[in-house]
Amino acid sequence: MKTAFIGLGVMGRPMASHLSKAGYEVNVYNRTREKAEQYVTEYGGVLCETPAIAATDADIVFACVGNDDDVRAVTYGEAGAFETMKAGSIFVDHTTTSAELAVECATHAKNKGIQFLDAPVSGGEAGAVNGVLTIMIGGSIEAYNTIAPVIDCYAKMHKLMGPYGAGQKTKMVNQIAIAGLVQGLSEAINFAQHAGLNPEDVIEVISKGAAQSWQMENRYKTMIAGEFDFGLAVNWMRKDLTICFEEADRNGAALPVARLVDGFYEEVQALGGQRWDTSSLIEVVRSNSKK
Repeated sequence: MKTAFIGLGVMGRPMASHLSKAGYEVNVYNRTREKAEQYVTEYGGVLCETPAIAATDADIVFACVGNDDDVRAVTYGEAGAFETMKAGSIFVDHTTTSAELAVECATHAKNKGIQFLDAPVSGGEAGAVNGVLTIMIGGSIEAYNTIAPVIDCYAKMHKLMGPYGAGQKTKMVNQIAIAGLVQGLSEAINFAQHAGLNPEDVIEVISKGAAQSWQMENRYKTMIAGEFDFGLAVNWMRKDLTICFEEADRNGAALPVARLVDGFYEEVQALGGQRWDTSSLIEVVRSNSKK
């Protein structure tokens, strides 16, 4: 099976590498050519100058880029993948975008005889590197069944959530849940330190009870140490939350805590933490605490 991967960033590069390691043919494209060159040097594959060239003759084209406009550019934009994708092939978008964009791209794809799946991921850079991502998917069951055995190489869980846009809406649920969890964990660790407790001992105990979460298990040590130069950047989390708020304005859902946490992320940005991991919320809690 021939594949293509568009976007070799923090998430895309390791996902594409799992395809290469699994023996799939992989054409790669990245806006910054140097990253594509590095990929081909390390994993093989074919470096392509445009998404259209990368998608030529591919059975499945994967993408993981930045935002809605980036997806438009690499799909139906000039020299986009839709220009050359063959009839019946499948475009799988791993980018976190609006649900409206998924429907928009699916419509363009259908007009070209192409299948489209919105398939945002969760699990962070570590999940991508270790091949244990969770993928929530919107689209047709036929397209999903085709890609399912392929994405097994970098996912521990994937599920068809409904029609076009359902994958993105599920990712919104994921980000809303994360926002509250990280804020709660930030306050808990800060409280433990102010209470004179050893925060690592505290987490070792409470992580085995009802307070357990992925964030607690994977972020507590770096949060205690004040290290945030990895993971999902605050700028991107705020982009994701903005998508959630826009969808909530349409469907009527109240998001009081998520909106509050978004304000705290704005404070992180003011501290210079635009590229810090989302767990950097603890820095705002610390700055607002009495010494």
